[in-house]
Amino acid sequence: MSSHQIFADSLLCAKTTSPPGLTAWNQSDPARRFAVYRNNVMVSLIDALADTYPVTQALVGEEFFRAMAADFASANPPRSPVMAHYGTGFAAFIESFPAAAGLPYLADVARLEMLRVVAYHAADATSVSPEEIALLLSAPERLPAARFALHPSLQHLDSPYAVVSLWAAHQGEEIDSALAAVNAAEPESALVVRVGLEVEIYRITTGTATFIRHLQQGLGLGAAVDQALAADAAFDMTDALALLIRTGALTGIITSGSQHP
Repeated sequence: MSSHQIFADSLLCAKTTSPPGLTAWNQSDPARRFAVYRNNVMVSLIDALADTYPVTQALVGEEFFRAMAADFASANPPRSPVMAHYGTGFAAFIESFPAAAGLPYLADVARLEMLRVVAYHAADATSVSPEEIALLLSAPERLPAARFALHPSLQHLDSPYAVVSLWAAHQGEEIDSALAAVNAAEPESALVVRVGLEVEIYRITTGTATFIRHLQQGLGLGAAVDQALAADAAFDMTDALALLIRTGALTGIITSGSQHP
């Protein structure tokens, strides 16, 4: 193992004193100086996780969250100097964290918060124009085979828990009363998309989530509708398309023999 790797490993292991061979220019104790450095690194990683997962932290409290985040950071150092996406595996870590077992929805709330980060940093794309939509609707015979390109920021999450409601409850001032009205055991699906410069989260039906997922997979409109109806007999294609149009999530229309980028 290289000296650089030993140094990096020591930074994340509180049980070690300091790497061998350290010296200080002023003859001070290198172990004490290294401990300060280690603490700064760990605090920075925990702070980065807290910035990405504010609702996750609010649900368990700052003390619990920071202890859990410290365990994660010790085992999962950054792999890139770009910290924007640090903590992508945090939700999976929460699922296996014994002390969080009493909050089974916590991991999916963390997943939703990471999707917001992913959406925020996604590439830009130009939405289809109203004229392009009108052109497609003017030829109903082309609708079933039409395929759609969706905005790079668009993400979705299906959860057996009320993740959208739990997240939304923390966006206002009356958090306690909002949380009291949430049935955490109610399944919810989330749509995450960047509208302009703001990332929006919408609670969507199972059918709409299925519809969007199959559009992303390249299915034509007719086939995606069939899949959505199989998942949810109450699925409404008009409402689902209206949401995608309203949020600017449609960025391209491909019909037989033509493409509208």
